[in-house]
Amino acid sequence: MIDIWILTLTSVFFVSIISLIGIVTLSLRENTLARILICMVGFAAGSLLGGAFIHLLPETVEQIGFGVEVSSPLLMGIVFFFILEKFIQWRHCHIPTSKSHPHPFAYMNLVGDGVHNFIDGVVIAASYLASIPIGFATTIAVILHEIPQEIGDFGVLIYGGFSKKKALLLNFATALTAVAGAVAALIMGGVFEDMTLYLLPFTAGGFIYIASSDLIPELQKQTACSGFSRKSFLQLVFFVLGILLMYSLILME
Repeated sequence: MIDIWILTLTSVFFVSIISLIGIVTLSLRENTLARILICMVGFAAGSLLGGAFIHLLPETVEQIGFGVEVSSPLLMGIVFFFILEKFIQWRHCHIPTSKSHPHPFAYMNLVGDGVHNFIDGVVIAASYLASIPIGFATTIAVILHEIPQEIGDFGVLIYGGFSKKKALLLNFATALTAVAGAVAALIMGGVFEDMTLYLLPFTAGGFIYIASSDLIPELQKQTACSGFSRKSFLQLVFFVLGILLMYSLILME
């Protein structure tokens, strides 16, 4: 059990460090950053779907079979992330943006990001409690999703009126809520061992929702604007590579 704690906390801390990636974007040209991000979005979408269908759901079905015990938390995960995305929103503010007056959406972004990262910590811990390979697969899927998200979050905070230094620090602070989520799940997992089996399909539902409703539509939007082009082909390649990465992790099991 000590190994699980070490692996989980190391993983979530590494995920938290990803929040500092925003500073790298300041040295990149806008067009270059856009090309990199859209490939990362495809890679993240593939890895999230691969993580859900290749690792999380098969592990649950192997333990308890496929029935309402699996489909219910799967649906709950989809509904939960829909609600989370629907209700954590920002309101318009008509006072000009400045460092002394960040717009409310920047604060709401911090709240939403904190909740999201807490959940990331929970699902990573639950995955390690199920098995170490499942934990690795989930961590990688989360990291790949976090890279474009954290770059976007940093941009939102800058646009909202925060200084670069403050935006980085606040983004990192919200990222650390993943540690709190992981610790809570590890403690609860030790008390309620069966909880892990229900958190895995719940996590799969979240992964499927994020990939299908957030990431893939972003890829389709790019395709609609440019038709099938070299850019579209690269997106497809990275999407498939994300899935193949999840398949390759089966070798660890």
